Amino acid sequence: MTDTVIRYEPRGGARELLTAKGQEITIAGPAGTGKSLAMLQKAHFTSLMVPGCRSLIVRQTHASLTGSTLVTFEQHVARDALAHGVVRWFGGSARKPAAYQYANGSEIVVGGLDRPEKFLSTEFSRIYVDEATQITLSALETLITRLRGDADTYRQIILACNPDHPKHWIKQRCDEGAMRMILSRHRDNPIYVNLDGTLTSRGVDYMKKLDALTGVRRLRFREGVWAAAEGLVYEGWDEAVHLVDRPEMTASWQRWGAIDFGFTAPFVYQDWWEDGDGRLYLAHEVYFTRRLVEDHAKTIKSLLYYPSGQPRGQLPRAIISDHDAEDRATLERHLGLSTSAAKKSVSDGIQAVQSRLRVQPDGKPRLFICRGALVERDPELHAASLPMGAADEITGYVWAVKPGHAGGLKEEPVKQNDHAMDALRYMCAERDLGGRPGVRWLS
Repeated sequence: MTDTVIRYEPRGGARELLTAKGQEITIAGPAGTGKSLAMLQKAHFTSLMVPGCRSLIVRQTHASLTGSTLVTFEQHVARDALAHGVVRWFGGSARKPAAYQYANGSEIVVGGLDRPEKFLSTEFSRIYVDEATQITLSALETLITRLRGDADTYRQIILACNPDHPKHWIKQRCDEGAMRMILSRHRDNPIYVNLDGTLTSRGVDYMKKLDALTGVRRLRFREGVWAAAEGLVYEGWDEAVHLVDRPEMTASWQRWGAIDFGFTAPFVYQDWWEDGDGRLYLAHEVYFTRRLVEDHAKTIKSLLYYPSGQPRGQLPRAIISDHDAEDRATLERHLGLSTSAAKKSVSDGIQAVQSRLRVQPDGKPRLFICRGALVERDPELHAASLPMGAADEITGYVWAVKPGHAGGLKEEPVKQNDHAMDALRYMCAERDLGGRPGVRWLS
């Protein structure tokens, strides 16, 4: 076999992960501590050292896997092995899933849980789950059933994640002893921290971004605490209830759009579908910074139309928009559809959302966010550990504190990281506090 060079300096939690042999392992800690890199290095080491080892690298969505995790694997883990042919990429076929194939017969299959058809029929010796807080406990249990590979090594599933709320199933599973948690810290990452504890030049820049975080995001991504936000606006939000796989949208469903304009702050477009019982599903979401409205219009059109120009199902019955007159005019011109001004009463809109989050006598709420709704990840927001979409914002959306105010809280939320929350509020206010305007084509 051709020699391959691996340059990696494992420290702390990363070193501990490389030698851990338990069946269920989570490596968790603040943003930028090298958790995913350590997990991927173990996947690569194992595949090189254990002939015929079949492994799986997986995330909640295929798009996030290819846009982030596999980029790290190819550029920072298996770069030399790929260059010298020790590892080659197989793009998949009608019968076999995409995979990295090793010269010794080992294989690392890759996939997203939104496209599980091919890889879930396969048995593995190792499974690696990136951004694991995005998957469900049910998904973990399904993956564990596939942990039956016959390679000459121990069977193991590894999860890499940042901390989330303290009642997240990963934290609870670790607290109960069913899963081992390995803590990862910034000092473990040689890219950002030198051996003597001083920051590298890249570390200085990165830590400034984390130091700028506030509230629950600072606790989770800077300090590594499994924390819940105090003074949550939407206390009724429960991922186990409200975050769902995208259902089949039938021809009888109604479609809506909601927009919050932004450039330095994120531009948000939400593609909502309403079933026959009045339940709203956020199916797709554009959440991106530093793009012109006309460019966002192209992305929105790709959600509404096939390349042939035929609509992808029905067009929105209404597109509820922020009030910026210039941006609305630009969007309408490039989209070819009109928009309707949102009902912007904050208090009434919040109450409409809170009402929809309540579980009704039929056992279901009236508002859902679909997993994988985010159309495209914004690299600037990702690098700064800022929210990317409604599911990210809602867990940190809190009431503002006013000194001396009864109860310590104001009547309005903190105006920060609330762009998707504004669009969501516009949608619920439109459906529950007013009429139903129609969409017209513009000449």
